[in-house]
Amino acid sequence: MFDQAQNELSTLRDLMRFAVSRFIESELFFGHGNDNAWDEAAYLLLHTLKLPLDRLDPFMDARLTSDERAAVLKVIKRRIAARLPAAYLTNEAWLGDYRFYVDERVIVPRSHIAELLREQLSPWIDDPWAVTRVLDLCTGSGCLAILAAHAFPESKVDALDLSPDALAVAKRNVEDYGLGSRLRLVQSNAFAGVQGQSYDLIISNPPYVNAESMDSLPDEYRREPELALAGGKDGLDFVRILLKEAAGHLNPNGLLVVEIGHNRDDLEKAFPETLFTWLDTSAGDRFVFLLRREELPGLAAGS
Repeated sequence: MFDQAQNELSTLRDLMRFAVSRFIESELFFGHGNDNAWDEAAYLLLHTLKLPLDRLDPFMDARLTSDERAAVLKVIKRRIAARLPAAYLTNEAWLGDYRFYVDERVIVPRSHIAELLREQLSPWIDDPWAVTRVLDLCTGSGCLAILAAHAFPESKVDALDLSPDALAVAKRNVEDYGLGSRLRLVQSNAFAGVQGQSYDLIISNPPYVNAESMDSLPDEYRREPELALAGGKDGLDFVRILLKEAAGHLNPNGLLVVEIGHNRDDLEKAFPETLFTWLDTSAGDRFVFLLRREELPGLAAGS
């Protein structure tokens, strides 16, 4: 079929139709930036042809050279055969207007916290210029740490991850954005690498996929590092560490902002006395919580 496509398809429109048909036929899973076969195909083809990612229509009837056609068919075939997320094929992922280098050493950036940082966590933070210390736990590619550095221009940011492979990717992104003087990368198991340090803001998009869901993940998610996904039996292993230890690393009135996937009900059941503030995102208000230092378990009870 791909040999036939190489010989018979000539325009971008032809290749788009072919890609969409093959993606649907192959029952690919979409969840790493795009949520359907058309958008996935458009992104991959435009990227491969080095065309603007937001300008498909003007090029739809453009004829491809044989080399361009071969390159497009190669990426379509690899997306299907390897079940690789598109970001691993292009080595890039986007959060709003921010582009990040990614590969299979890190999960594909897709955190809801990103959109909250674009709003500088308003109204929970009154003065973004007053935020001077930020910590990003489980930084992965460094994307949230970089967004935080832009959101809070007077801040120094520490970005922690257990994986040296992930930190190597994060280092590349930090260098790409010229943030080496403001953003420090630390290999650390939870807070171990920042003992004695305190922050105005702690953010984290930790591993939160529960054991049952890990067993049924689509192939595309299985291409991501398990360390960055698996959150234990109920998905809350790392969240429990955050709730237990974050107070010791937050300044008075400091904020903890954490993404927890679909675990809101389990979290509220596990911590019934904690008054979580659930933040509105484009996906709803069940995925990211906020707590002030004084509202954390233990401190809220006065201990």
